[in-house]
Amino acid sequence: MAVTSFNFDNTYAKDLEGFYAPGHADPAPAPKLLKLNTALAIELGLDPDQLNAAEIFSGNQPPEGATVIAQAYAGHQFGNFVPQLGDGRALLLGEVIDIHGQRRDIQLKGSGRTAFSRGGDGKAAVGPVLREYLMGEGMHALGIPTTRALAAVATGQPVFRETRLPGAVLTRVASSHIRVGTFQFFAARQAYDKVKKLADYSIARHYPELAKDPNPYLAFLNSVCDRQASLIAKWVHVGFIHGVMNTDNMAISGETIDYGPCAFMDRYSPSTVFSSIDRQGRYAFANQPVIARWNLARLAETLLPLIDNDDKVAIEKATNAVNNFTDLYDHYWLEGMRAKLGLKGEPQPGDLLLATGFLAAMDGQNIDYTLAFRSLAEKRSPSEAWAEAWQERNPDPALILQNNPLYILRNHRVEAALAAATEQNNLEPFETLLEVITQPFTERPGLEAYTQPAPLESEPYRTFCGT
Repeated sequence: MAVTSFNFDNTYAKDLEGFYAPGHADPAPAPKLLKLNTALAIELGLDPDQLNAAEIFSGNQPPEGATVIAQAYAGHQFGNFVPQLGDGRALLLGEVIDIHGQRRDIQLKGSGRTAFSRGGDGKAAVGPVLREYLMGEGMHALGIPTTRALAAVATGQPVFRETRLPGAVLTRVASSHIRVGTFQFFAARQAYDKVKKLADYSIARHYPELAKDPNPYLAFLNSVCDRQASLIAKWVHVGFIHGVMNTDNMAISGETIDYGPCAFMDRYSPSTVFSSIDRQGRYAFANQPVIARWNLARLAETLLPLIDNDDKVAIEKATNAVNNFTDLYDHYWLEGMRAKLGLKGEPQPGDLLLATGFLAAMDGQNIDYTLAFRSLAEKRSPSEAWAEAWQERNPDPALILQNNPLYILRNHRVEAALAAATEQNNLEPFETLLEVITQPFTERPGLEAYTQPAPLESEPYRTFCGT
C-alpha cells in the first residue's frame, strides 16, 4: 500500500528527461529502523507518527507520488576523467517543498543496483550509513551547508566488502543532487543543448535572481564559485577534511555532499590526509581550496559555449570567474578566522598576520586544532609572542565561544560508535555521540570525555570510502 503523506513535486524527473534512468530499490528482507530524524521529517512536512519508516526508507514501499530515478553524471576522480558515473547505489524518490518553502530532494543511498552501478552491488553497510548520518547532522549543527540524513534503516541482508557486514540504507536530503559532474556528463558528449537545459534548470532552482542577468550563465558560474568559496572556508575553520573532492562530489548548490572517508583533524597539520585511497595527498586539509578552484575550472569548461559565442571571449570571462575564487575564499576565510580569534569591529591591516601567525604557532607542535581556538576564550595561546599582539586587539571571549565548537566528531569516538553498531548491534554510543555534537558550542557537564583528542598511540588514523 502506498503512503500518501509525501507531497512530491518532481521537477527534475519532469523537466530533465534524458538526464536519468528509471530505477527501483532492491527488496529489504527484514528492514529495521535504526534512526529517524524526527525534526527533519517535520521540517519536510512529514508526520513522523504516520510514517511506516522502515518500509519506506528501506525502499520496500515507495511513497505515492515518488518518481524513482538514478541521476546521470560524470566526474574527475583524483584528476582522471570518467565520462560515466551516475548514481550507482542511490535513487532519488522525488522532491518536496518543506515548511520553509524550500525545495528538497529525498534520496535513498545503498538501496541496490542501478543503470549506473558499473559492476557494483549498489548496497551500503551499517557503518558508512551511520557515519554519513553523524557527519551530515554534525556539519548542520556547526552551521555548515550540507546534505542531511532523514533516516537509517538496516536491511536485514549482509553486504560483502573485505568482510561480511550488515546492510543498511541511508535516506539523504539535499537542496538538490546536481553536481559539477552532472554538467560534465553532457559536455563530454558535446550535448550542449542539454548543458543549457541543465544550466537553466539549475539557475531556476538555486539562483533564480540570475534569470534576468545579461549573461546568466557567467553569473551562474560566479555564484557557484562564491558559494563554494564560502563552503570550503567553513570546512577549514572547523578542521574538516572531505577526503574525496572529485568533481562528482561537488554540488552546485554549495552544500557538502558525499561523506565517504571524511574526518575532522585532531592535531593541526596542513598536510593531514585521512583517506586510505588518497596516497598522494591530493585532498589534504590545506589543498581543499586549491582543489575546489580546480573543480570549478572544470565546471567553467562545460559552460563556455553558453557564456559567449566567441571562444576566446568565453575563455577569458570564465577564467576571470574561476580566478576570482581565490579572492572570495581568502575573504571568507579571514572573515571566519577573525570571529574565531574574537576580533571585533572593522577589519584591521594586521588581522591576516594574526590569523596566519596563530596557525604557524600550532604547526608541528601536536596541538589540537579545535581546543587551541576554544582555549583563546581563557586567554591561553600556544605562543607568547603571538598572544601579546593578539591581546592588544582586546579579543572578545564570548565571540570566541560562539565561533569555536567544543564538541566535534572526534575520530576515535566515531569509530567506537560505528564498531558498537556494526559488531554488537548497540546503537547507544551512536545516539549519545549524535546528541553531543548537535549542540557543538554549548559546554555541558558530564561530557568532558567528548572534548578529548585521540591518544597519540591511536594515530595515524585512516578512513575508507565505504562503497
